Amino acid sequence: MRVLLVDDHNVVRAGLKALLESTGRIDVVGEASSGEAAVGRARTLEPDIVIMDLAMPGMGGVQATRRITQLGLETKVLVLTIHDEDEFLIPALNAGAAGFLNKSIADTDLMGAIEAVVRGHSYLPSRAAALLARRKGQGGSSRDAGHEVLSSRERTAITLYAKGFSANEAGQEMLASPKTVEGYIARAKSKLGLENRRDIVRFALESGLLHAEGEQ
Repeated sequence: MRVLLVDDHNVVRAGLKALLESTGRIDVVGEASSGEAAVGRARTLEPDIVIMDLAMPGMGGVQATRRITQLGLETKVLVLTIHDEDEFLIPALNAGAAGFLNKSIADTDLMGAIEAVVRGHSYLPSRAAALLARRKGQGGSSRDAGHEVLSSRERTAITLYAKGFSANEAGQEMLASPKTVEGYIARAKSKLGLENRRDIVRFALESGLLHAEGEQ
């Protein structure tokens, strides 16, 4: 697995690189110390995964995550931060991050998080998952909860999927590859706890996605 490390602390990047490469399954293909550099290196290197810090000078990790996920690459972003989930979890997921992990448990959970994200799944430790569930339950509206955690590309993908578009057809509409569209759908399903097309159609109807598209 090809990894790009993004953190503004040299010591942190060095420690992460040593930890990951010691497994024999990770090739750290690049490093960046700012959000701007992360976007540029992701575009050039097209890594399998970007391990993204949040608090950096200049462009922060949330904005960098959003820009990387908008590049149309197969690259996934895993947020690795010291910051609390209460403040940053939803913004990170809404920006397109496929996982969120606190640095305090990186030594035990990082490889599992990387493997889950590379396989197309999202990764949230138990505290973050519980917080997400509470946020989704607040206000009694699946529309508000779902729209809060999905990126705009994920919303578009599941709307087209709910309409019956194939991955190839949705990809033509979104100017993305079928595999990228499948990734958007997989992340949306994981974030929303959906299992199949029927679940997605139900969510799209209840949340107003299909109705809203029809009015445009």
